[in-house]
Amino acid sequence: MSLLKITNLKASVTDAQILKGIDLNINKGEVHAIMGPNGTGKSTLSGVIMGHPKYSITEGDILFEGESILPLRTDERARKRIFLAYQQPMEIEGVTNSDFIRKSQKAVLGEDINLFRFIKEYEKGIEELKMRPDLANRYVNEGFSGGEKKRNEVLQMKMLKPKLAILDEIDSGLDVDALKIVSENVNQLKETGMSMILITHYQRLLDYIKPDFVHIMINGRIVKSGKADLITKIDQEGYDWLIEELGIDMTENRNPVSLGTCAVKK
Repeated sequence: MSLLKITNLKASVTDAQILKGIDLNINKGEVHAIMGPNGTGKSTLSGVIMGHPKYSITEGDILFEGESILPLRTDERARKRIFLAYQQPMEIEGVTNSDFIRKSQKAVLGEDINLFRFIKEYEKGIEELKMRPDLANRYVNEGFSGGEKKRNEVLQMKMLKPKLAILDEIDSGLDVDALKIVSENVNQLKETGMSMILITHYQRLLDYIKPDFVHIMINGRIVKSGKADLITKIDQEGYDWLIEELGIDMTENRNPVSLGTCAVKK
């Protein structure tokens, strides 16, 4: 059975259609990369899967473990063990990192994690991500650099142990050393059987985290799927060859809005 199955998914916002018929099937343990030009609906797809309320589903379905999640709120999808690492993580003043993650664990996993066990796992995660030792007492993402915010998203993922993780440009803002650290930790989670969707513009992330499948998204549709050789061709030649080959009309209305930040975190 598929872990995630998306069929003919169409979605709009403020009367503008952004997703125009997405089909995607992800099995347990698979890593799928989604690439494409700016404004083609990649972040919209992540928001729709997670249940962002500003998007309207006009057609199609999203099945998770065989059941439609369209009627579910964002927090209910999180309890199904779906996780979204934001492209632009939000700051939460007055809430410490440790409190945020521990309460998130209780809400998502449905159990109150033993404090000693939590501290042990939390400190191990901080060490593996090479983050500052005072992280536990810092407010969520407040005063963090771009790289620290992305590492913090991965720390949350490590602690919440989702079945499906959607990483929206997790490589954005990372220098080479930070990218290696983040990739090493993501690969550790991949080895546990976690399924992932990697949204990225750059081959460099996919040099470290090897996807099983690569999908190219243009104008709200997945127009081509393949494997590693497709990444290489896109890196060398861009998207113009594909647009020309498939006769894609780039004058179609593009995504007029950005995802923004959902009030309910995962």
